[in-house]
Amino acid sequence: MRLSNIFGVHEQALMLRGERVNVLATNIANADTPNYKSRDFDFAAAMSGVSQDTLPMATTSALHVSNISPGALNTQLQYRVPYQPALDGNTVEVGVEQSHFAENAIHYQAALGFINARISAMNLAITGT
Repeated sequence: MRLSNIFGVHEQALMLRGERVNVLATNIANADTPNYKSRDFDFAAAMSGVSQDTLPMATTSALHVSNISPGALNTQLQYRVPYQPALDGNTVEVGVEQSHFAENAIHYQAALGFINARISAMNLAITGT
């Protein structure tokens, strides 16, 4: 087992979920901004292009954990088609955005749980306690 593959796809899923949180939070924050267009990306499509070999790892210090730059993730932001666009040109529908935000938060916690379980298993294997 290579150490770089220890977390499997969950590491990339966690990073993509974190990036999606920022996109959804920006949408919610701009709910009252005239002409703001709600954006999102297809998580499944972004994950289908992810593999351990395609994401470049970069660190700014030897003490840092490996980091993936936001541009390295294959996320193509798309405009969300609103059910009822506002008269001021804003396409953010707060209920829809909150629903997507909550769903993403649950999936984020699940990915974090998988990573924590893997760390606990490694700790048990190393220390025996």
